[in-house]
Amino acid sequence: MTPTFGAGGGEPYARALQNDGLLLLVPDDGGSTDSLIMDVSRWSATADATDMSLIEEGSGPLLDIGCGPGRMVAAALTAGYSALGVDVSQAAVDLARRSGIPALRASVFDPLPREGEWMTVLLVDGNIGIGGDPTALLERCAELLSPHGSALIELQNDPAADRSYGCTIVGDEGYVSDSFPWSEIGSDALARRATGTALVMTESWCRDGRSFARLVKRG
Repeated sequence: MTPTFGAGGGEPYARALQNDGLLLLVPDDGGSTDSLIMDVSRWSATADATDMSLIEEGSGPLLDIGCGPGRMVAAALTAGYSALGVDVSQAAVDLARRSGIPALRASVFDPLPREGEWMTVLLVDGNIGIGGDPTALLERCAELLSPHGSALIELQNDPAADRSYGCTIVGDEGYVSDSFPWSEIGSDALARRATGTALVMTESWCRDGRSFARLVKRG
């Protein structure tokens, strides 16, 4: 099984979910890519105005890939959509379920419910990086979407960004995860990668310092 975000070793992601701690994403290459601070409390909080604006760009049924504790699934339910979250982290899925948020422990690359029927697939909070191969992830999104569905994806603010690398997560208590593959990508690079898939980018935009794109099925 491919190593996943913040897992293994001292399990810093699972620990941070329990106390809304900070995480540091540290590339294995030792400096060519900057480390990134992640605030887990934001993932556990109620969806903010920017999150809600993204939900309003979609429709149900909605699948949130890498849902964490489930804030975007909760937002979709509030908007009146049917929605489901999927995450490889048992700790994240447990938190979501305890809040009454429907979530499934699985990889996006596992067989999932309603394949080919989802009207919206979400990848936010850097989750386009899952697996370290954005092209493969786009191909999987195309399989999950209905013929008229959309993938709504949060991106790096630099449109040209396209970096794939190994990294670890370090928690604020010093616990370190196993190394796992990750990616960062901007709108121009994602549009270029999508040309080899069944998806095409139809728009990209920025709001409150965050960047997003919509991709739909070709033809």
